[in-house]
Amino acid sequence: MGKETEHSTHVLRNEKIGQVQIADDVVAMIAGLAALEVDGVASMAGNVTDELLSKVGMKATGRGVKVEVIDRIVSVDIAVNLKYGYNIPAVSEKMQEKVKSAIETMTGLNVADVNVRITGVVMNG
Repeated sequence: MGKETEHSTHVLRNEKIGQVQIADDVVAMIAGLAALEVDGVASMAGNVTDELLSKVGMKATGRGVKVEVIDRIVSVDIAVNLKYGYNIPAVSEKMQEKVKSAIETMTGLNVADVNVRITGVVMNG
């Protein structure tokens, strides 16, 4: 998949009074928040930099999410840790549906695919 796009923006509308643009990292944030709403998802997976940022109180907005937007079509790669005891295929499917719905509803972009990678399983509590 493409590079993590922190500063790319896409024009949603170009009207007489001005443009509406959305940044790729906003799309990634929407995807991450939607994924975290799914029962069974423990956390987003991150890299070492994300982990260090969270330890010092800084928030990594697109943590565990890569998005690629081409011609208003979105592809999402999302990496998560699941809670132990949950059905992985069922949680993954629910996450794909929720991420797709959230992005399409909030941005008006079309989601072609949501690829889920399970990076770990964590015990509750």
